[in-house]
Amino acid sequence: MSMQAKKTLKIQNRLGLHARAAAKLVRVTTAYECSINLTYQDKSVNAKSILGLLMLAAPLGSEVLIEADGSDAHQAVDALEDLFTRRFDEE
Repeated sequence: MSMQAKKTLKIQNRLGLHARAAAKLVRVTTAYECSINLTYQDKSVNAKSILGLLMLAAPLGSEVLIEADGSDAHQAVDALEDLFTRRFDEE
């Protein structure tokens, strides 16, 4: 059975979704089997792709939609919410 979870999160770290933050995000997302997409300003990318995440160029204050689909979707979204809340451990 497929489960879905979604949540809108705000990027709070000063540099936005830059290379180091994107790498941390990919480390979290690749730990889950579900598919995870991140959407910013009508652009949706695979959240397990560092290049896709960098193409979004989401700055400080951006709201991004995270959508996960799969058996561990809720756990993945919770882990990403924790990462965003911790400002990607940068500050």
